[in-house]
Amino acid sequence: MQDDRKSEIGSSTALNETRRRLLRGAALAGGTVAAASSLGLPRITAAQQGELRPRQVPIAGKLDVPSKTSHWYVPASDKTVHWGYFSKGLQAAIEIRPGDYVTVECLTHQASDDYDRMIKGDPGAESVYYWTKDRKNVNRRGAGPLDAPNGAGAGAGVHILTGPILVSGAEPGDILEVRILDMYPRPCANPQYRGKAFGTNIAAWWGYQYHDLVEEPKPREVITIYELDAAGNRDWAKPIYNYRWVPLTDPNGVVHKIYDYPGLVVDHNNVQENHGILKNVRVPIRPHFGVIGLAPKEADMVNSIPPSYTGGNMDDWRVGKGATLYYPVSVEGALLSAGDTHAAQGDSELCGTAIESSWTGVFQILLHKKNDLEGTILAHLNWPLLETKDEWVVHGFSFPDYLGQLGPNAQEEIFNKSSVDLAMRDAYRKIRDFLMHARNLSEDEAISLISVAVDFGVTQVVDGNWGMHATIKKAVFAGEIV
Repeated sequence: MQDDRKSEIGSSTALNETRRRLLRGAALAGGTVAAASSLGLPRITAAQQGELRPRQVPIAGKLDVPSKTSHWYVPASDKTVHWGYFSKGLQAAIEIRPGDYVTVECLTHQASDDYDRMIKGDPGAESVYYWTKDRKNVNRRGAGPLDAPNGAGAGAGVHILTGPILVSGAEPGDILEVRILDMYPRPCANPQYRGKAFGTNIAAWWGYQYHDLVEEPKPREVITIYELDAAGNRDWAKPIYNYRWVPLTDPNGVVHKIYDYPGLVVDHNNVQENHGILKNVRVPIRPHFGVIGLAPKEADMVNSIPPSYTGGNMDDWRVGKGATLYYPVSVEGALLSAGDTHAAQGDSELCGTAIESSWTGVFQILLHKKNDLEGTILAHLNWPLLETKDEWVVHGFSFPDYLGQLGPNAQEEIFNKSSVDLAMRDAYRKIRDFLMHARNLSEDEAISLISVAVDFGVTQVVDGNWGMHATIKKAVFAGEIV
């Protein structure tokens, strides 16, 4: 799993200068510093199962990184994933040093909507989804009780998360920086669909639309399957067919009248596939991670669905290649997990999901110690911050720290209390504080700038803890660059 090779990612001179100025005084956690042009490309071992290989990170421009780094590889299998929850008590899949690179395979939790296209022939996916009346490789699926009527974990959390990754030296109060260097689709392993990859969208019972339908039957859940180009040469997804969910009996004999438990393999002999849908439609892909986050400190088992101050299921399509995220560390080692990869999603994720598909990501993970934060843009940061090439994005939630705000039943109460209004208020307060602390503005200056230069949007209305994002372009501060 380990490969001690050096790697780098490029960035424009202007962006590097901005980063150096904004993050001045924040250490990269030891080691001498070398120019990226002096570092070689990583040589990465093949997957433990199959022949899928991570891409090499191309050289482009210069970026200061620690001179001694390792590139780790974490395949997706029943031994490296946890399904539906974060936990501070999980054993780490790997331990890395700050500055290291990590290639992480991620599987969609909805691959069982079309087993032939998204699981069959793929040893990693088959190992995760294996479930017969005699054996279930990944038993717990969610943070609920193991004896729940609908299945172990109760589906109180649905995402297949690879990890966690323990970052050596990370302590509460530090900030973890996660750079997304690359991501690429997991090819279909079924020879029948060679060269293709697939994803699935479900208009589900937790979607915003479920009780606001106009056509019969009402209500209903509908799964739509999309096709992608596995080589990444096509920048759009093609709708193939859809079908309505029908009651399904799992291998343990439990009947699921609705999509209430993840990983239920659909028998396509029992559903009616409707082909020829969405004719002449091409959905532009914008690949991203729905879930990247750290383990919270407040509970031993935390549902993967509601996002919070340690990140998690933010479902922002901007969290893709080239983005950088900053997370406040809550527990020793940070315990970073990633999953819920999407090929495309609109702001709001209205019907309940995106185009849920399996992707592999390449990350660099850095650590900023709490004693080095003062005077940097990361000072006072106690929520997830997103940086793209051109923008800063702040994420607000109905309850920014719901585990601490809603009492002992927080993981149930959050699904009953969310609203766009509360999320908007939190996004406003966060962008105000960001401008005041990171840009040294007065409150009056910040408020004026927010009204004339910040775009607010609905991130999602389906994850229990609803989200709003506030975006400000870096060009607003172009006058600072001399």
